[in-house]
Amino acid sequence: MLRASVAAVALLAPSAVLAQDEDLAARVARLEALILEQQRRIEAQEALLAERAATAPPEVDPRWRVQADGSGQGVFVDRTLDELRAGRQVASTLTPNGQSQPPPMVDAQAPPSPQEVTREQLAAIPEGIAVLSQPGKLTVDLSAEYTRSSANRLVFRGIEIVPGVQIGVIEANEADRDTGVVTLAAKYGIAPGLEGEIRVPYVWRNDTITTVQQRDEAVTRTIDLSGDGVGDVEAAVRYQINGGERGLPIFIAGLRVKSDTGEGPFDIDRDEFGVATRLATGSGFWGVEPSISFLYPSDPAVIFGSLSYFAHLPRDIDKTEGEIRIGKVDPGDAIGLSIGFGFSLNPRFSFSLGYKHNYIRPTSSQLNDITEKSDSLQVGALQFGMSYLLSDRFSLNGNFEFGVTEDAPDMRFVLRVPIVF
Repeated sequence: MLRASVAAVALLAPSAVLAQDEDLAARVARLEALILEQQRRIEAQEALLAERAATAPPEVDPRWRVQADGSGQGVFVDRTLDELRAGRQVASTLTPNGQSQPPPMVDAQAPPSPQEVTREQLAAIPEGIAVLSQPGKLTVDLSAEYTRSSANRLVFRGIEIVPGVQIGVIEANEADRDTGVVTLAAKYGIAPGLEGEIRVPYVWRNDTITTVQQRDEAVTRTIDLSGDGVGDVEAAVRYQINGGERGLPIFIAGLRVKSDTGEGPFDIDRDEFGVATRLATGSGFWGVEPSISFLYPSDPAVIFGSLSYFAHLPRDIDKTEGEIRIGKVDPGDAIGLSIGFGFSLNPRFSFSLGYKHNYIRPTSSQLNDITEKSDSLQVGALQFGMSYLLSDRFSLNGNFEFGVTEDAPDMRFVLRVPIVF
């Protein structure tokens, strides 16, 4: 019996080994087929990546780390090597070509980097604060402006014998001034951190001056003047000094030049009494304004401010009006400053609050070889701005100003529509 069993095993053993060899060969064949299929997929993916890389847009400067509103504007941020190694960036940003970049590693112990400014925070910042355009971006800005100013003055010319008993003339003046300006502006990013701008305004003005004199009876006189035409064309250039590294604000220097293309006050016609027949649409003088502005993000707001000096260039009028010979006229220069903050409520709507003040020095005029000076002016206004982002190319901005000093206009409203190309 034992011998029979051994003989059976001896007969079956070669068959089992043969079956195992066949199963192993089938497994190896399947693995080889899978490897070949995976290799074909990898080759196809590499070909697709190469095709996409050939048609991809050119790389942009990675230091453009800030995107503003739909006007295609931003701030050029120059980050140092140490900051790049530390990974001190707190939010994902947009590059100038609109591609999103994921946030790098965040240093939990490092303070938030001040150069990270969101597009919503910058949208409602007033027009006078510099926000640079990205290189190669053209922004056309169409704006409409309305300014309202009124003044009342009561003058007594005579003597007062006892309180309440006056002998002379009482004169009351009321002046209402309305000004409308439509401006076409274009800004272009020349290079990283450098921007150029040109502005062409069309001005409409209307003044109504009412004078009431009380003698034996009231005498009322009303003068209604108006004027319209091209105003003073302006050109400006701005340069970003730094990128806001090491916790510093972002500083931007600017230089603006104002021409005398508008009709000045000495260019209009006057009657035999020296009264103008229409209103001027320009100042009649060239001017240069250097300025420095700053942006300092403080999440969730961004603080802004500016300091400027506007210098008028004197001009020899050399003209006679009535019996008065007008010689050299030097309009008063102006020192301006502003401060405020912008705040984003959601990805589309933002607002800003601020205050601006201008000190205008006296104007010097030579009249019949006698130099006379006017009074200096203090012009202060509260600012309130709103912005709504319609799309990546269009936005709607509104800015209000309310005068708080005697020399300031009562109110000013500016509606702007920036369009990015």
